[in-house]
This record gives sequence, C-alpha cells and structure tokens, in this order.
Amino acid sequence: MHIQLMTDGGADIPTRLSDDTNIKVVPLYLHFKEQEYKTGVTLDLDTFYEKMAEADDLPRSAAPSPNDFYEAYKQVDPNKPILMLSLSKGLSGTYENAVMGKNMLLEEEPERSIEIINSKTASCGIALLLDEAKTKIDENYSFPQLVDHLQERIEQTSTLFVLKTLENLIRGGRLDRVKGTIAKTLNIKPLMQASDEGTIEVKEKVRGEKKSVRRFIEQIGEYTKDFEDKVIAMSHCNAEARAGKVLAEIKAKYPFKEAYLIEMGPLIATYAGEGGLVISFFSDKQHK
Repeated sequence: MHIQLMTDGGADIPTRLSDDTNIKVVPLYLHFKEQEYKTGVTLDLDTFYEKMAEADDLPRSAAPSPNDFYEAYKQVDPNKPILMLSLSKGLSGTYENAVMGKNMLLEEEPERSIEIINSKTASCGIALLLDEAKTKIDENYSFPQLVDHLQERIEQTSTLFVLKTLENLIRGGRLDRVKGTIAKTLNIKPLMQASDEGTIEVKEKVRGEKKSVRRFIEQIGEYTKDFEDKVIAMSHCNAEARAGKVLAEIKAKYPFKEAYLIEMGPLIATYAGEGGLVISFFSDKQHK
C-alpha cells in the first residue's frame, strides 16, 4: 500500500482487515494496581479477563506517550505518508499525544507526511473507518483525497452501544453509584451512542434484556435506509454467541454488504463489561 495506516489500542480491528492492510497499532496502557501492561502486547485477552476477575477495582488506562507515537512513525518508510486514526479525543488524550509525536519527528525529518485524524469513535467504529480507508487506497486515492474523504466519513459514522451489565461503568466512576444501583434494581439497560463530539452519551433507557437488544437493532433503521453498499462492524466483550445471534438478526433485517464481528480488546472491554456490544456503520447523512 502506498499509504501507511495507523491507529491505537482504542481500536478493535478484525484479523482479516489487519492482515490485508498491515495496520500499525500503537498500544495504550492498562494499570492493574502497580502493574503496567501494553494492550495487545504484554496483555492478551485471556490474561486480561483473569485479572479483571481478581481485581477489586477497574484498571486505569493511559494514552500512549508522544514518544511512543514518535517511535512508531519513525519505523515507517520516510517516503510513505502516514494516516493515523486516533481514539476519540472526547475519551482520551491519545489524539494530542499522537500530534506531539508527529511534531517531534517533523523537527528531525520535515519532509515527512503525517496526518492525525480524531476518529470521534472507538472500537469497531475505528475498524469501520480503516476498512473504508483500505477501500479508497485500493481505488488509488491520493493522500490528500483520502484524508478529506475520511474527515467526511467520520461525520457520518454512527456508533451505538448496548450493555448487559452496568457494573464496569459504576466501578469505573463513569456512572453515579446511586443511579447505577437504581438502574440495576429496575433492570434498566442504557442504549448509548458516540455523540457528535465523540463522547459517550445515553440515548435511551430500556427495561429488560430482550427489549434493549430489540431496540438496539431497531435504531439502525433510524440512521440509514440504504444498506446495500455499506459495511457494519460489531465488537463484543467476551460474548461471541450473543454477538453472533444479534448480528444475524441485524443482517436478516438490513441487507448490509458486509459485516465484521470483532472481539473487544482490553481497553474498550474495561468499560463495556462482559456481554457489551458495539456497532458502527455509516448513516445516510452527516450528524451535524
């Protein structure tokens, strides 16, 4: 490929996409008490779930450092432009550090071409954008054309979440403990989405597991009516059977051209909790 695609540990990428495209991933960090791990490098999923079961508190996450990005960029052939799709700026300092790393390298090698894009999404949302980037690279888009195209696509990306448990959001301080307890008692399942700014917001509250999944699937039709040329990406937290069943229902209802099913990496799984599902697809119009 004449353009190097990069992302960070906030992305969950299907194997067949990463194999086809040689995407470089800059890992994020997870801290369990005093131990620091690099997602996907020194921490695989099996170990992650073991540690989660043993831990009283959720691990703390940290963005890659500017130097981590600098080192990753430096490994790429200097004649190859780099497109870095970062985890939403609304969720992490990763984007800013990616820009600082770029500036460090440009001081030494000013002729380099590096573009950092705030994806305003996470998990399979970034996979969807990387899939789109690969398609356009295969169509011989120039680097500036690709950057412009992805900026437009980001505004059309819909990312929706349904959680099976609120436990991790409560433990992670992302949901007030009292509200969380009430929601658990009433069996309320929040349906969430990535906002236009790339933060996570609760869209609806639905009672009961079956209703929440039904509504999760229904929502897709409110964002797009045109499926035949679109891809849907779904990531799941340690729930392949549940995810496969929901994805089969989605495909039966909406004729997407292609579907990716991906297991969440440690970073997103930390907040989603077991059974959590995320879907991403391009809506018919821009959010804004």
